[in-house]
Amino acid sequence: MNVPFVNLKIQYQSIKPEIDAAIQDVLDNAAFIMGPKVRAFEEGFARMHAATYCIGTSSGTDSLHLALWALGIGHADRVIVPVNTFIATAEAVSLCGAEPVFVDCDDYFNMDVTKLRRTLSTMSSDELAQLKGIIPVHLYGQPADMDEITALAREYGLVLIEDCAQAHCAKISGNAPLAEGKPVGTFGLVGCFSFYPGKNLGAYGEAGAVVTHDPETYKKMMLIHDHGALVRYHHDVPGHNYRMEGIQGAVLSVKLKYITSWTKRRQENASLYHELLKDVEEVTSPQIKQGRTHSFHLYVIRTKRRDDLMKYLGDHGVSTGLHYPVPLHLQKAYSHLGYQEGDFPVAEQMAGEILSLPMYPELTEEQIHFVVNQIKDFFGKKGWV
Repeated sequence: MNVPFVNLKIQYQSIKPEIDAAIQDVLDNAAFIMGPKVRAFEEGFARMHAATYCIGTSSGTDSLHLALWALGIGHADRVIVPVNTFIATAEAVSLCGAEPVFVDCDDYFNMDVTKLRRTLSTMSSDELAQLKGIIPVHLYGQPADMDEITALAREYGLVLIEDCAQAHCAKISGNAPLAEGKPVGTFGLVGCFSFYPGKNLGAYGEAGAVVTHDPETYKKMMLIHDHGALVRYHHDVPGHNYRMEGIQGAVLSVKLKYITSWTKRRQENASLYHELLKDVEEVTSPQIKQGRTHSFHLYVIRTKRRDDLMKYLGDHGVSTGLHYPVPLHLQKAYSHLGYQEGDFPVAEQMAGEILSLPMYPELTEEQIHFVVNQIKDFFGKKGWV
């Protein structure tokens, strides 16, 4: 048996008539940039995430840059980001001319609030004056500790932007105002999403979105994302082209009807993985923090023998991934910041142990059993399930 890491073809086949019709409508009406399909998606996505406003964008990276730009982040400013994330989180800060300040992660892969607090408390007055914002990332689909992070942002007067690129439909309960949980993206001033094809809600190309409750921030982002113009050819400020394409809006509008059921399937698949792996002491399965609804964009295990296991699985028909093998402070792109190996020990340790197993809604129980059996064989368990 071969188990792909992700299977976009099977998902397309399951909704092919709707997708084809939606794309054909865009072609028939030549609504290639923004247009009614994008507006319909923005309205639907805003409702799903309990947000007042939504703007479709050209990518998740562009969503982050748009939000920072609209909030006035610029040269000589500093913004806190987790060191354990895809580079786009820090990249958006750099694109504004600002400097990322890294914070280590916790055992749930997200920004460690204790270390965030320590970082803030040890900054000089000059450093605090330069500090303008925090970007927590809901990595792999697990919501970060937003109650605590929100409180710290308020205490230090920092703008809060959520990177929700991997966390569509993830929620936090506890003290949240909604009984079923408060969606990620609505704790900060802006929530930024990616619809890269492999995401839980994936376009057929690059696409993203920003959500907010704040009307002024919404107006600024609307202005910037379309060349600084609310009326065509009348440009109030220098902006950029961060507009969503009509075809991506059409695809996403169709998929939006299925994202809740697809998320449930991911959660069920994660539960099965967890149950089957519980007796494999060489493997640490991902844990869900209390009060969180994990959307499982990725199912990431940890093991001391990661590289050998990865090769064994690949040799036996199981595709896997690494998210992410090099923490940001050790990337050449950020060597100028002066961080050293050992500065963020948790992220560094995880980088050598993490392994992403196949995870998508259409993954079958038979496939999951096969994956786990290969893992057990590798560790000499021989206890087939």
